[in-house]
Amino acid sequence: MRHFDAAATRHALPFDALIGAIEAMFVAGCEVPPRHVHAIDNQPGGELTPGTVLIMPAWQERYMGIKTVNIFPGNAARGMPALFSTYILYDAATGEPLAQIDGNEITARRTAAASALAARYLAPPGAASLLVVGSGRVASLLPYAYRQVLSLQEVIVWSRNPNSAMKLAAQLCADGFDARASIDLDAAARGADIVACATLATEPIIRGEWLRPGSHLDLIGSFTPRMREADDACFAGARLFVDTLEALQKSGDLLHPIARGVFAPSDIGGTLEALCRGQAKGRRGNERTVFKSVGTALEDLAAAMLVLENSGGKKKDTNP
Repeated sequence: MRHFDAAATRHALPFDALIGAIEAMFVAGCEVPPRHVHAIDNQPGGELTPGTVLIMPAWQERYMGIKTVNIFPGNAARGMPALFSTYILYDAATGEPLAQIDGNEITARRTAAASALAARYLAPPGAASLLVVGSGRVASLLPYAYRQVLSLQEVIVWSRNPNSAMKLAAQLCADGFDARASIDLDAAARGADIVACATLATEPIIRGEWLRPGSHLDLIGSFTPRMREADDACFAGARLFVDTLEALQKSGDLLHPIARGVFAPSDIGGTLEALCRGQAKGRRGNERTVFKSVGTALEDLAAAMLVLENSGGKKKDTNP
């Protein structure tokens, strides 16, 4: 079994190839059972917050993969990261382990790549300005993924931590982007063709009244019912797309406006799979679009396969 640390995983997942691999996997399809969620409450004396383990399997004809995500918020008191993730890729015909891959890199890069893939179908033609809301791992990758599908001319970064926004903008400038940090989220959103949010917000930080006609809103952060990045007005009058229908059960960004009748599940314009297969029509004229993602093990499997095959470890066909 081969081992890929964070640097090796990152090197094997250039965004142009990763976007193509995820699109191909949505077209081909794979088996994706519901994720398993387990509470781990073995802290002595209940001193620290219990942990959570997510187990996310997926498989197709040749490969099977399982991502394990360990979330332990109490690690902050130990001076440790709160999240650790590992991906194991197997031979689907024999069950032989083929590779152990850094799960954090897979998750962050496939998340950014899926947003860029959706933008290929949903962003306004000629979109040139991107507002990144957030400055964490996924947020920092979004411009690199987006420039594979769009001719970006300007990137603006906003974060609750202005110093983090300035640091990210400086890094983007060093990598050839025309980038700057902003402390005025309202003005930055009004001037952007694309607004991409990757935060852990629990209350809306983007308001629909700020979004220009014909713009595209990419919502990444709200992956639990308690989390929200967008207010109800962001969805009013817009065509909404999701990565998978699971988003309708998991994201507070969708659950809250649905409960208030802002839109119904039947109003969804399509999934990312439907867009990739040509079963749903993407952007139509100067409409405003919204893409909401919560992540899927299909994308993890596509990324893990690409890591192995980009490293010269392509599995031989076991069929006669």
